[in-house]
Amino acid sequence: MNTLSYKTVSANKKTVNKEWVVVDAQGEILGRLSTKIAMIIRGKNKPSFTPNVDCGDNVIVINADKVKLTGNKFNDKTYVSYTGYPGGQRFISPKELMAKHPERVIEKAVRGMLPKNRLGRALFGNLYVYAGSEHPHAAQNPKTI
Repeated sequence: MNTLSYKTVSANKKTVNKEWVVVDAQGEILGRLSTKIAMIIRGKNKPSFTPNVDCGDNVIVINADKVKLTGNKFNDKTYVSYTGYPGGQRFISPKELMAKHPERVIEKAVRGMLPKNRLGRALFGNLYVYAGSEHPHAAQNPKTI
């Protein structure tokens, strides 16, 4: 039996085939949408997935301001941030965050689903979120999901 045919092939930066994908968030539930986006960014939907390499696709999310949260999370959920100063802990609800920066709700959800290391920070750079239905990445010929 030829044992050379059973070698595991690991992807690296040169052999990875990265594509551009557009995801429409209109009417979608935040958590369910974010898990799909995180899997695409990570590359887990590809047969050549390698855990230590950025082998995922670049994801463009449009209509981020039309995403939904189930239950009463729109008012009750809180995002916590810290300024670094004493007494500098800040709380904001998704309702307030959607009014100011609607794209950050999806960004926060997806960032929490990526690895907490330098690869996760690099993978987060492959996410582009826009509040409206227009995006400036038409030159990349993204395919729609």
